[in-house]
Amino acid sequence: MIKFRQININGAISMPTTIRSGPRRRDRPAASLESRRLGRPKDERIDTEVVAAVLGVLKSRGYRAVTIESIARRVKRARTSLYRRWPSKRHLVAFAVIHALGMEPAPNTGSLRKDLMAAVDTLRAAFAGILRHALAGLLSDMAHDRKLAAMIRVEVLERRRQSMRLALARGKERGEIAADLNVDLILDMLTAPYYFRALFGHAPIDRTMNQEIVDYVLRAAAPSIVQSGIAAS
Repeated sequence: MIKFRQININGAISMPTTIRSGPRRRDRPAASLESRRLGRPKDERIDTEVVAAVLGVLKSRGYRAVTIESIARRVKRARTSLYRRWPSKRHLVAFAVIHALGMEPAPNTGSLRKDLMAAVDTLRAAFAGILRHALAGLLSDMAHDRKLAAMIRVEVLERRRQSMRLALARGKERGEIAADLNVDLILDMLTAPYYFRALFGHAPIDRTMNQEIVDYVLRAAAPSIVQSGIAAS
């Protein structure tokens, strides 16, 4: 706040005039990184419409054809309303993939097997659906767009892997798996078959593979005393 004394043309000094240097307002908390990057639409219908539109364009025309303007036209929404939620098409695509895959795939059920079954079933559901047809084009575009690749790795893959890491950590505490596992290798073993089948289409993506993959991995990851018992039987 700055105060000035005004002098009139006769030399008299008038009362001080207060001039504020700027509007006073309470500081507002900055938007969270998650809401700023991926948006948080209040109307769930927008989520559904936008995700379907983005995945549809990825499937039919590829990443380059995805623009906020074209998606806005497809879902019959104002372009500005989409920009407020997703500031770039990379954010838009990342949100669509997260929506299809889920961000927290491994719930805490008290059983590692149940946690992992829930996690891989999100992959089954996604890659048995429209994301299967969009995956090849998306991976191709990630190879040529480093920013897109980084966003997908951080916002999609790493968040999901962290959820599964926590499930494995809980399993270690309960003695369900060995304590000296290479966790990242275990995560690759759990998830890679879904990507592989989605890309090459050589085998079905169904619920049967969920059980087979999780059980194979758990047998490999079991504590040595359990493995010895399996071998003896």
